[in-house]
Amino acid sequence: MEESPDPPFVETYKNLLDTNILNEEHNDLFMVEECELPLINLHELKYGDKLEREECKKKIAKASREWGFFQVVNHGVSPNILGEMRTEQVKLFKKTFNEKMNIDKSLNFSQGSYRWGTPTATCLRQISWSEAFHVPLSDVSKGFSSLSSTMEEFATTLSELAQELARLLAEELGDYNYKLDYFKETCLASTCYLRMNRYPACPISPQLFGLMPHTDSDFLTILHQDEIGGLQLFRDGKWISVKPNHEALIINIGDLFQAWSNGVYRSVEHRVVTNKFKERFSTAFFLCPSYDTEILSCVEPCLYRKFTFREFRQQVEEDVKNFGYKIGLPRFLVSTN
Repeated sequence: MEESPDPPFVETYKNLLDTNILNEEHNDLFMVEECELPLINLHELKYGDKLEREECKKKIAKASREWGFFQVVNHGVSPNILGEMRTEQVKLFKKTFNEKMNIDKSLNFSQGSYRWGTPTATCLRQISWSEAFHVPLSDVSKGFSSLSSTMEEFATTLSELAQELARLLAEELGDYNYKLDYFKETCLASTCYLRMNRYPACPISPQLFGLMPHTDSDFLTILHQDEIGGLQLFRDGKWISVKPNHEALIINIGDLFQAWSNGVYRSVEHRVVTNKFKERFSTAFFLCPSYDTEILSCVEPCLYRKFTFREFRQQVEEDVKNFGYKIGLPRFLVSTN
């Protein structure tokens, strides 16, 4: 019998699934309204007149304040690159589970780049029915395969777009003590990364998440997803489902930008829900600083105390280990006592 590419979810989480399989508490996962994210045409930013450029910047800043999410078209990433990246990604994930578990060396990826499920899960709500390759940009250029060359082209283009958007958002904060090359100097190839995701069809959907509710621990994220859907975000006290747009890239604000902007830009909780019949693919680029970079707002009074990216990551890891989920920015609020 041909070996499956899927991780052994059922065997690994058998006790949790047997105990909770009749629990209906997750049936609300798909019962949410679908929405379209604010859509921004970056052609205006690149080729518009002065008024159009300024208007485009204001739209990006407004979406980052009010939604924490937006989508961009005419973003400069060629459809060929996006298509090749998806083809290579699907090829990689179609390998058997055992091949994927031992693939780091042949692809020159750092050890442990392949991840699946939730090792610390103690209940159904903590299981993520997904697998991923988590690849620092410094690993992307090491290989000699078609996957490596495609990833390098993809990562380079998305990195440039992320830098441009971060710089623009910083400038839109107004009288901010902002150094022009801040993101270029702090967001390094060793800490920025690509994450290739696959969400296998889930036989007990919608009781399980594809990816648990979370916020991103970076400055900003750029996501390219397929047409299957499943991304949801929390807005105005309820979950809403993001309508896929094959021409658009999705941008969302991360925790570091929320702290750095003193809460002006919003890092919004989001999740992925499973699909009973179809697998889903996505690729995300994460703009992250070096571990020693200090995050501190120059706006007074500061909502968050000064912290390094290393300190933030360590606190997140500790909370996930102790509680099964990330707490994030509330850990770093300035005391009101």
